[in-house]
This record gives sequence, C-alpha cells and structure tokens, in this order.
Amino acid sequence: LEFDLATNLVGQPLVRQQVMKGLREFLENPNPVKPLVMSFHGSTGTGKTYVSSMLIRYLFRRGLQSPYVHHFSPIVHFPHADLIEQYKDSLKRWIQGNLTNCGRSAFLFDEMDKMHPGLIDVIIPFLGPSWVVYGTNYRKAIFIFISNAGGEQINDVTLALWRARKDREEISLQDLEPAISKAVFENPQSGFWKSEIMNEHLIDFVVPFLPLKHHHVKQCVISELVQQGLEIRPGVIQDVADSIPYFPEEEKLFSSTGCKTVASRISFFF
Repeated sequence: LEFDLATNLVGQPLVRQQVMKGLREFLENPNPVKPLVMSFHGSTGTGKTYVSSMLIRYLFRRGLQSPYVHHFSPIVHFPHADLIEQYKDSLKRWIQGNLTNCGRSAFLFDEMDKMHPGLIDVIIPFLGPSWVVYGTNYRKAIFIFISNAGGEQINDVTLALWRARKDREEISLQDLEPAISKAVFENPQSGFWKSEIMNEHLIDFVVPFLPLKHHHVKQCVISELVQQGLEIRPGVIQDVADSIPYFPEEEKLFSSTGCKTVASRISFFF
C-alpha cells in the first residue's frame, strides 16, 4: 500500500504520511482502544475516493465488493430529510449487525458535506473507546468519512503558502487544520454540524487533500493512458492537461477539477 500510494497518488505527500501513520499504528496493535476513524477533505478530483478504495483493496481480499465493506452515500441511502429518524434507526442497526458478523468491518461515508446534520451522530457509540456497545466488540472497525467540505479553504491556504514560497512538501497538517475545522465542523450545511463526533474528539486523523498543479494532472493523464492501453504521446498528455480549467485566474496554478475529468477528456484526443 505504501509503495502504491507513493507511485500512483500524485501531489499528496501529506495524505501518504497521515494515512500510512494511521493504518500502521492501528493494524499493528492487537488490542486497539477504539476503531480507526479518518476524515478525508479536499476539492473534487484530488484523490479522496481513489485513496479510500485503494485502502480497502489492500485490507480486504474482494476490495469494495467484500461483504465486510459498507459504503454509504447520502444521496442514495439517506435522500429525504423528513425520514431522518428512520435513517438513524436503520443505520445504527446496520452497523451493529455487521460488526457482530465481523469486528474488522470497514464503513465508508461518502459526500459528508451532503449528509443531513444530526444523522451521523447515531454512530457515535461505535466510534469511541468503550469496550462493548450493544453486546458487540467493535474496536477493530475502520470508519472513513469523505467530504468536499474544506476543499476551498485548503486551496486558499495552499495558494497563500505557494505565494509565500513554501514548498508543497513543507505544508504541514498544522497549516491546514484550523481552516478545515472552521469550514467542516462549524458549517450548518455540513453533516458534522454541531456533531458530538467533534466535541468528543472521535476523529483520529483529519486528512487534507491539496489542489493539484499542471504537472500533477499530466501524471494523471499518463496513468490513465497506461490503464486504457493507449499510446503515451507527449502531445496528447500536454493537450489533455491544457484542456482542464485552472485557478486562480491570474496564475492558473491549480486544476479546478483535479484529475476527475482526465479519463473522459482523453477520448477527445484519440
């Protein structure tokens, strides 16, 4: 996993560092005091879903198809605000039942910025350091929250540090945490709004995904060409990378969509 992250995840040194630290400490401990809880934050196309699926692929033989991996999307699973009490009950039962079946289960919550505020608090009993909840020992479970919330603030801080001539590899978690906290946990539109998850410090690792620069996008194009079995032509790599919008308007430094649209754009150049 560490090699795969270093080889295939572009432009995210902080992510590699945080993810490997969290996983290594957790998996090497035969008796963890609580489940591993990670929260991924950043703009579209910066690698949040890619990294979470990569982790699952290395932890479970069947990856995302494993019966011990559970993936929730607010749009698919919790679409109606008026049914939130029903969702709370079914979510609690689902997690409890599946942790009874396998204490090493993984739960992925996608698009936390679209989750109804208050819904996520129903899983708090499963995240803390208690020994047993509802008759189930759950301390070896893994929870991953994925959110675009905080992405704009991460981009602003990264841009300010670039203008201050601070290298990307020098950016630390301390540089970004205050901005993420304000955007994610103090935002009335966020699934974490007024959540006890934050008040009780149940998230072990907040993982910020930085905006991607032009040369990172070119690396994504090369990876996609290899994956599709297409010829790696320098002209195509340049054209695809140039076709993506960049910000801010003056410097055109960071990709507005990360690497998200690379795969679909390649077809225009073949």
